[in-house]
Amino acid sequence: MNGRNYKKSIRVIATKEVAFDALTAGIDKWWTSEAGKFENEGDVAKFGFAGRKGYWSFKATKLDPDLVEWECVEALHIHDGLPDETETEWLGTRAVWSIEEKDGVTDIQLEHQGLTPDLHCYEVCEAGWDMFFVDSLKAYLDTGIGKPFS
Repeated sequence: MNGRNYKKSIRVIATKEVAFDALTAGIDKWWTSEAGKFENEGDVAKFGFAGRKGYWSFKATKLDPDLVEWECVEALHIHDGLPDETETEWLGTRAVWSIEEKDGVTDIQLEHQGLTPDLHCYEVCEAGWDMFFVDSLKAYLDTGIGKPFS
């Protein structure tokens, strides 16, 4: 995908194994308390947001200690003030998480392939990933306490 995808990195003190677990089984600790889990490639997990109608379902397409990939297979993104086509803009996009541990720290890079500035939801979604990936996941991996939507 092009270089305009949402792309950010964080550095945490957690091990690579703990980071991998957070991106597969512990998503409810940092993104949303209504989070599914991924145990095997091919698993589909739904991510809802308490009191809201919207949700996303992702399929785990890669579950490797160095690389976790989710593909959005179902999308209902409802956001007041945005056009109806926003509801399915994430469909077919991929969240690609690269994990690298070196010298006692772990770097995690998220590239949400297909989440680009030309989408209606880009500004809202960029702010959301910044809050949940850059802030909440980092806090969870550094302190054990994230700030998931609940």
